[in-house]
Amino acid sequence: MRFAMPRFMISEHPFPWLFPLIAMLLTFAVFPLVYNIYLSFHEFAIFKRSLVYVGWDNWLKIFNDTRLNNALVINITYTIVCLSIQLLLGFLIALLLDTDEKGFGLMRALFSLALVIPPAITGMLFKLLEDPQFGMIAWLLENFNLLSRDVPILATPELALIGVMLADIWQWTPFVTLIFLAGLRGLPKEPFESAMIDGASQWTITTRFTIPMLSKVIAVVVLIRGIDLFRTFDYIFVMTSGGPGIQTYTLSFYTWKQFAASLKWGYGATLSLLALIIINVAANLFIKFTKIRW
Repeated sequence: MRFAMPRFMISEHPFPWLFPLIAMLLTFAVFPLVYNIYLSFHEFAIFKRSLVYVGWDNWLKIFNDTRLNNALVINITYTIVCLSIQLLLGFLIALLLDTDEKGFGLMRALFSLALVIPPAITGMLFKLLEDPQFGMIAWLLENFNLLSRDVPILATPELALIGVMLADIWQWTPFVTLIFLAGLRGLPKEPFESAMIDGASQWTITTRFTIPMLSKVIAVVVLIRGIDLFRTFDYIFVMTSGGPGIQTYTLSFYTWKQFAASLKWGYGATLSLLALIIINVAANLFIKFTKIRW
């Protein structure tokens, strides 16, 4: 008996094949976005246990929220500092690993192992490493006379954000390195060979040839990591919970606090939409400025 294929599997129309993807987009992207917009015009009334229409109150509230301003400043600082260090370290390490000598392939593989660790686990790891009593980082800082063990890194307002940044930089520098490595492997060798024959120094070759030829790769790295850094949450939640005080409150963490702790679902939805607007505007301006073509 001959087996008959279902009609949709032999159809030339693209819809049957696109339907699973469309269903996923509607379920996990479109519906949450529409519901968030709906929530931003309402607020949860605890005593009534229902949503109450508040109009534009939540949107107007963001202009007078001092904690939101503080969260945005911390967010921007966190993004710029981490992104700058990751770009610099990632590029330098990529230059060191860009060779076909024996053993470097294994080094590249081992270097990327940090990427498979969940960010929450990395946060817990660095929370232990920075512990003033038995943390390795605290011990090293004391032995190099940089910081006494009596000063807890994650409980000190001036150092808490730096402590969180260390976890982010350690985990995501390998990601930047791998992208730079792929870019370096794709560069033509002729310009570099000509420069070396002409007696150009390594600094000249790097600044005049390598970096300009990697400009599009650098732009893509900045775009991807910039978006990811701006919405950071895991490290903050695990390592400091926004403390001490509000010294490590990022926009994502502040949004979560409104949802979970204060039960201000409407205002939390408004903050999440604000983050979406900021990221989209900044990303599109960056793409237009750098002329990235996908």
